[in-house]
Amino acid sequence: MARVGLTAERLVRAGAELADEVGFDQVTVSALARQFDVKVASLYSHVKNSQDLKTGIALLGLAELADRGAAALAGRAGKDALAALANVYRDYAGEHPGRYAATQMRLTPEAAAASAGGRHAEMTRAILRGYDLTEPDQTHAVRLLGSVFHGYVSLELGGGFSHSAPDSQETWTRVIDALDALLRNWPEKAD
Repeated sequence: MARVGLTAERLVRAGAELADEVGFDQVTVSALARQFDVKVASLYSHVKNSQDLKTGIALLGLAELADRGAAALAGRAGKDALAALANVYRDYAGEHPGRYAATQMRLTPEAAAASAGGRHAEMTRAILRGYDLTEPDQTHAVRLLGSVFHGYVSLELGGGFSHSAPDSQETWTRVIDALDALLRNWPEKAD
């Protein structure tokens, strides 16, 4: 029998909060059971296992990020849109480091298809249309932006920029400037 008040959604949200506190890798069904002061077995009527719980957290994080991204991009184009989306990722990672880590989790094809991941790609492609990039350059640029955003945020969250000048915000601004310049002057394919 399911414990009153526990639902899969509530467990995923609690798991997301736990991930932000202790790290995504530390989230397990056992840890969540301790938090709710219930036996582990009582949670299995809501989530299959820790992998299922982590997938739920990843889907939640992807949806939250997509919603923020869509709101930030409304009415923007070019460098303004590029900076807005980049800042959404950076800000979200700073506010929700565990959930952000979850968004990087490899999903099954079924979970990926049901996720907001496609919305992220479409938002990035919408920005790139403002730079007149077509395929396959658009795909290359989507991958470049994702790599730069995630790489920078991961290094910053890990403290990689906290021991030297200039301030990481100054560098972040310069990174966005450099990406804008690159996208406006995308190199021709070398033969």
